Amino acid sequence: MDELDARLLVTMRAHPRIGLTELARLLGVARGTVQARVEKLTARGVIVDFGPTVSAAGTGHPILAFVWLQIAQGRLAEAVQALHDVPQILEVHGTSGQHDLLCRVVARSTDHLQEVIARILASPAVQRTDTTIALSTQIPIGSSP
Repeated sequence: MDELDARLLVTMRAHPRIGLTELARLLGVARGTVQARVEKLTARGVIVDFGPTVSAAGTGHPILAFVWLQIAQGRLAEAVQALHDVPQILEVHGTSGQHDLLCRVVARSTDHLQEVIARILASPAVQRTDTTIALSTQIPIGSSP
């Protein structure tokens, strides 16, 4: 990835609905160059989608929490399958250390968050949770290359 690729990604993040022609104009390069770079970055998995970034708060889910999970030995696949069925879980990451999984979760209220956590704990594969509620977002996802 070179400087032009980095500028391309920064500009696309700043202007998600920008067309290739306008992107080329802003970067001072030919449209064909921009198209080739976007295709290359997509093929390499650097650009993974072109969909809109959806605000959880805008959908009525203003509470953002991070829920750490401890999983019963040998039951990771079962736990992950159960987590797939909880629509308020946006992401799940396998981790090292004291916890096995980290979930990014949204909720309508703290009462709703408690219901979501209870649903997570309903899986026999999940032994324990540890939850932290985010008070603010200092650097949003995708704000830096």
